[in-house]
Amino acid sequence: MRNANDHRQKRQDVFMQSIEWSANIFAFIAAFLATPEIYARTVTWVVDYTTSRYGVTGDALDLVAFVWFVTMALLTFFVSRATLATAIVAAGLAAATRFI
Repeated sequence: MRNANDHRQKRQDVFMQSIEWSANIFAFIAAFLATPEIYARTVTWVVDYTTSRYGVTGDALDLVAFVWFVTMALLTFFVSRATLATAIVAAGLAAATRFI
């Protein structure tokens, strides 16, 4: 026997998965486009800070720069994903309330 709540729950699950996938795809695009800009504007400061505070020189600075790039990429992705998921849900709720 079918339960109406099960059907409703499945629709909500599909909706939430679609939001999650959309947010992931858009966050990937945002990270792909924004990471090089953020990195280029901050890496010099990070390398200078690391040199002055920790005395790191030479090849270790290349590692610091690489870790900084990865950190900026991950930070950009996760902040974008959280923001976009929230915005998509809010837009969906606004549209739903407008038509109801």
